[in-house]
Amino acid sequence: MAQMGTNHSAKITADSSNNGGQYLFPLILITSLFFLWGVANNLNDILIKQFKKAFELTDFQSGLVQSAFYFGYFVLAMPAAIFMKKRGYKAGIMLGLALYATGALMFYPAAESRSYNFFLLALFVIASGLAFLETAANPYVAVLGSPQTSAFRLNLAQSFNPIGSIVGILVGQQFIFSGVEYTQEQIAQLSPADLEKYYTSEASAVQIPYLLIGVVVILFIALIWFTKFPTIQEEETTTQKIPLSTLLGIKHFRLAVIAQFFYVGAQVGVWSYLIRYAQNAVTGMPEKEAASYLTYSLVAFMIGRFVGTALLKFVQSHLLMGFYAIACMALVGVAVVSDGHFGIWALVLTSFFMSIMFPTIFSLGLTQLGEGTKLGASLLVMAIIGGAILTALMGLVSDLQGINVAQIVPLICFGVVAFYGFKGSKITGEVL
Repeated sequence: MAQMGTNHSAKITADSSNNGGQYLFPLILITSLFFLWGVANNLNDILIKQFKKAFELTDFQSGLVQSAFYFGYFVLAMPAAIFMKKRGYKAGIMLGLALYATGALMFYPAAESRSYNFFLLALFVIASGLAFLETAANPYVAVLGSPQTSAFRLNLAQSFNPIGSIVGILVGQQFIFSGVEYTQEQIAQLSPADLEKYYTSEASAVQIPYLLIGVVVILFIALIWFTKFPTIQEEETTTQKIPLSTLLGIKHFRLAVIAQFFYVGAQVGVWSYLIRYAQNAVTGMPEKEAASYLTYSLVAFMIGRFVGTALLKFVQSHLLMGFYAIACMALVGVAVVSDGHFGIWALVLTSFFMSIMFPTIFSLGLTQLGEGTKLGASLLVMAIIGGAILTALMGLVSDLQGINVAQIVPLICFGVVAFYGFKGSKITGEVL
């Protein structure tokens, strides 16, 4: 543990400095992965509203969409790291895409059976695949260059993630939402046959979009299979395995895992219930109009990612993230006490300031981990379980006290991120 991060480096075995053009297409494919999991992640925000309608769910029950999804990340992140250590990044990416495609295709029989549990299983399978993709792609980008600019590179690559997120929301808004929304009184007046037809129609609306996603992902598998990838090799000064206890004993990394848990919980919670918040804030707002605010949020997120990436050239990443987290706390606080469009737009604007948080926490946490980088990356991906736990908690608070009060959950989460940015990310003591 006395060895410093400077004794550990990474290289591309085929010497990409002399063959940069040869690896251009593989790097484009890696960047595309950020787009692909953005589509899956934010389609969940549509599914929460859709399944609430199709299965008559409470906010807590509909929030289980995110619980099933992010539990998949938690369970598979460590196996993904172990698999890629033995088989390499390319094999891990292909397995991740295979799981992604399988989960997407499972939506078709899940809709046929109209089983909410089947849908949750399909989401778990999709997330299991994404755990492989994120465990591979994030450190892959982070190690390609100087450690001092890893935050910049990772933010740049993840700038393509919100583009996929926007596409996911637009697909859900246009091809999943029917625009048919019955009140409880109207539902009570429907005949059993008409009610069954309504629920069946709403459940089956997801079939074609997810079938097409599955086909696209299968095409990516074929592309990657026939593409030569640069191989990353870690040059280690020791062959000893890094114990988990040793890694968690490094303060700045341990706090990064905690900060990532709360950040993901905040992000997923705000986006998951934004449609619900908007329809509650403005009586009679149609679901498709409410979904537009989710699109605006993702546009703000994308702009914030590019702006934040540019600012990281001039401002230290931990300080910028700390100030951004304070801005998020203020905006969510406005949403707690406001009604109408003012509160909605406050939540929309949080996305601008959330934009740099995940990759910045990720890169700060991996700083000077040396041979513990892969294990550290998997633990930071496992921290995404915050999206499962805290989103469900928001739903429970919403059922008990209302959607406005439920915003206190992400407000507290952003407080944790602010602490990490200003204090917890400082490297103290020994590193690897």
